[in-house]
Amino acid sequence: MKKYDQEVRGLLVDDETRCIHYSTETDRIAIKFYCCKTYYPCHLCHEKAGCGHHAVWPVSRYNEKAILCGNCGHELTITEYLQCDYQCPSCDAGFNPGCGLHKDLYFENEASH
Repeated sequence: MKKYDQEVRGLLVDDETRCIHYSTETDRIAIKFYCCKTYYPCHLCHEKAGCGHHAVWPVSRYNEKAILCGNCGHELTITEYLQCDYQCPSCDAGFNPGCGLHKDLYFENEASH
């Protein structure tokens, strides 16, 4: 049973936002893409089924809710997500720390500002 109210598009495999590309136990977030303001489980799902105009979130918009916990449906701001130590602040479900390796696909680099 789906635990969130937001629509998540992409190649989903379960109700915690896992997709065919990322489906480990901790792969339970969806990211609202800046370019189309639509949630997708990953950059590959957005590339396959998204708007075709990929753009990353600018640092100036990090206070906007753009991360969805697939476990409880809580929406995090980008700042909250980047500071949450890969754990939902609402339900304590773990997020995949490996996602940090490709955060530049979603978020502008803070160091450049």
